[in-house]
Amino acid sequence: MLSVRDLANQAFSRAAGAPLIPGNAVRLLIDARENYPAWLDAIKSAERYIHFESYIVHEDEVGWKFADALTAKARDGVCVRLIYDWMGGLGKTSRSFWNHLRAGGVDVRSYNPPQLDSPFGWISRDHRKTLTVDGRIGFVTGLCVGRPWVGVPEKNIAPWRDTGIEVRGPAVADIEKAFTNTWNSMGDDIPADEITDREALEETGDVMLRIVATEPASAGMLRIDLQVATLARKRLWLTDAYYAGTTAYVQALRAAAKDGVDVRLLVPNASDIPILKPLSRAGYRPLLEAGVRIFEWNGTMLHAKTAVADCKWARVGSTNLNIASWFGNLELDVVIDDVPFATLMEQTYERDLENATEVVLDSHLKLRKASTDAPSHPATTSGGGSGGRAAAGAVRIGNAVGAAFTNRRVLEPVEARLMFISALLLIGFALLAWAFPRVVTYPLIVLLLWISLALFYKAYRLRHGPDPAGVRPEAVEPQQGD
Repeated sequence: MLSVRDLANQAFSRAAGAPLIPGNAVRLLIDARENYPAWLDAIKSAERYIHFESYIVHEDEVGWKFADALTAKARDGVCVRLIYDWMGGLGKTSRSFWNHLRAGGVDVRSYNPPQLDSPFGWISRDHRKTLTVDGRIGFVTGLCVGRPWVGVPEKNIAPWRDTGIEVRGPAVADIEKAFTNTWNSMGDDIPADEITDREALEETGDVMLRIVATEPASAGMLRIDLQVATLARKRLWLTDAYYAGTTAYVQALRAAAKDGVDVRLLVPNASDIPILKPLSRAGYRPLLEAGVRIFEWNGTMLHAKTAVADCKWARVGSTNLNIASWFGNLELDVVIDDVPFATLMEQTYERDLENATEVVLDSHLKLRKASTDAPSHPATTSGGGSGGRAAAGAVRIGNAVGAAFTNRRVLEPVEARLMFISALLLIGFALLAWAFPRVVTYPLIVLLLWISLALFYKAYRLRHGPDPAGVRPEAVEPQQGD
């Protein structure tokens, strides 16, 4: 008969579609001061290939430092492949930057640029931040590449708070596999002799972990997060940059807190999009009422996405606790089943709370900050999380407006601001349509024509286009579980 621990491991494996991999060594890396030097050292040591996947590479002194390191290795004959997200790089990096990398021998691919046959395909983003070198070392992190993570000392702007890890051992093959799947979906495949087999890698430690490579609509990390909230017995400490929990996840956290679990959520105070801050706070009240403790980081920006439970289980990666990350993006996280590492994560969390302020409900059940002497910090320029925060804000507005019209739940007083914002936006749109109907009508006509042409094109391809496998889609038998 399986033990409770074995049953939990089986449930995690099935939920995430990721096996538990033994024999690894893991190193916790805090902020850019530890992550960037480790990445650059690994790049410098490359002998065969480098696989780099980042939501954003900023075109600033930090981005150019990495560009120079990558092109130097490419000139030495190392195969360097880089994936960046098209939307993530929009306005952050110019075409000349990528052309410079390509001219230097780096093979660069952009994930999911706009396509005429897919009007809404841009919704899916590659939000991963990974680096692997020669199949022997890998990094999984929340950091992109750019100045916000380093800070601007001359302007007294501190670095962003973020977390990553270094992995050595058999699990590196699974990080590379995730990169390979994304790379192959955008063009010519990576040669088979450059794909690392997990069985061929030697064990380098005693850490057991899973590589959870989430794809759009798969929700693998959401299932893991829900299970952790269900199985936690004593503590569940979460850090997130753009929290906007779904109803199911909020209920899971509330149930855990009511059952005596010490549930804590650390989120940013300063935002790279200040107007969306009230949207973030709109989701606090249901958690606070159930006993979840919420803390706001007092620094420039908290960008980490981590969790630790019962000093046994931990997660580090790119997935935010919101619908965009859970359902819409390519994400990659490492789920670690190791007491020493989880202990280190808890110690790090406690240090982070020393620079955070707790949010509580006052006697009138309104949100307020507990008294503190901690200074407040303005947000820096956007580092790349705006898409996730915008998605989180849109979800909260949609939930509040939907509740107002359907009466399926009681609206909270804190959501009054959302009602005002929604009402003002709708009034503004109505007045715009009244005064300048063409401003509204013409873009709508273009959008509808675009969608119709895309549907005609896809219908034509389905009927007349050759199928690579020689089998038409309708002739394929459905598989169990599809």
